[in-house]
Amino acid sequence: MKFYSTKSPDQFVDIKEAVIRSLPADNGLYMPEKINQLSDEFWASWKDMEFAEMGAAVVKTLFADAVPAADLDALVKDALNFEAPTVQLDETTSILELFHGPTLAFKDFGARFMARLMAYLTKDDESDLTVLVATSGDTGGAVADAFLGVEGTRVVILYPKGKVSLLQEKQLTALGGNITALEIDGSFDDCQRMVKAAFLNDEVNETLTSANSINISRLVPQMLYYFDAVRKAGDDLVFVVPSGNFGNLTAALIATQMGMPVKHFVAATNANDVVPQYLDSGDYQPRPSVPTISNAMDVGAPSNFARMEEIYGNSWEDMKANISGYTYNDEQTREAIRAVKERYGYTIDPHGAVGWLAAEAWKSEHPGDHTVILETAHPSKFIDIMEEELGAGSVEIPERLAILAEREKVATPMAPDEAALAEWLKENL
Repeated sequence: MKFYSTKSPDQFVDIKEAVIRSLPADNGLYMPEKINQLSDEFWASWKDMEFAEMGAAVVKTLFADAVPAADLDALVKDALNFEAPTVQLDETTSILELFHGPTLAFKDFGARFMARLMAYLTKDDESDLTVLVATSGDTGGAVADAFLGVEGTRVVILYPKGKVSLLQEKQLTALGGNITALEIDGSFDDCQRMVKAAFLNDEVNETLTSANSINISRLVPQMLYYFDAVRKAGDDLVFVVPSGNFGNLTAALIATQMGMPVKHFVAATNANDVVPQYLDSGDYQPRPSVPTISNAMDVGAPSNFARMEEIYGNSWEDMKANISGYTYNDEQTREAIRAVKERYGYTIDPHGAVGWLAAEAWKSEHPGDHTVILETAHPSKFIDIMEEELGAGSVEIPERLAILAEREKVATPMAPDEAALAEWLKENL
């Protein structure tokens, strides 16, 4: 299996180059040269497999011979030692809970797999590796946890000042060790722009790798909970995906290319709605992001849109036929948090609340459809917002998050400037 850049479809690299380099020199995104189809043998037995066993079968099919099958099998099973349960709200509404990993967010699936794959691919290298990552909330925490204490690896996390929750910030800044946090006086888009510039800077990029969803290895394991939901709930589902950088939805699209049956996808966004606007008009106009209470979705220029276009052959009509977009503001999101609690007794976080609103809108137009809403993070990560809407003590904070609350924040302030990051990397790496 080889990989190509979305901007250079005739030039191929091996899996190590694609995963470790992360971003091609032409500023495209890596894609597999071929999306392999799952075999008849897989479909005959997939419903009887354990989650990690099924996941390993999918990943081995996609990667083909890029990694020896036995090694890949062990890697996947070690990374995915938790599951993604489905909770039924009513006859046609389910919640896919993706927060049962170590950092209470769906990013754990991608980060744990990626950390193990990178360690495998670089096990014979002499130089250390620096994982450079931008986060709008949950990515940084998941990556920090996945790489914490990994020998020969340092993690540098850029996050937007004042635009992540307090507990999310502690997951980035209070671990110490080989984890370094840079507090950027700007937006997530600034963080992402700075990271991309560093990868294109020959003076600093020699030992850099990315843990954002620009890295193809982050997307691969995110396919697996879609497969799991389909085998549990049927092949006529409408997945409702709270979306920011659109890696989560892109993973689902790759899964469908491998043969996973699905009826439709709904992209649910907050005020940062460039993709829903594109789906409505055919005109893609990225713009600066605006802060919201569903902060992990505060992305004004989603990187993975390039992969979405690649999958659909740059056809707006084809993308629109398979994906619908809905957008909601903070007031509507807050109302949804209260409504879900009152109607079902279920506590949903701000990102899932945006998804629930989109699911309700979809079902008003398509009654009877079974919607599956991705709940991407545990509500306790947004404790201030949750208690404002549901009352003090309404959400229990899991111990693995609560223990970070009293730890000291350690972060280096930085202007939203590409040159400032390049200079810091020269001095500190």
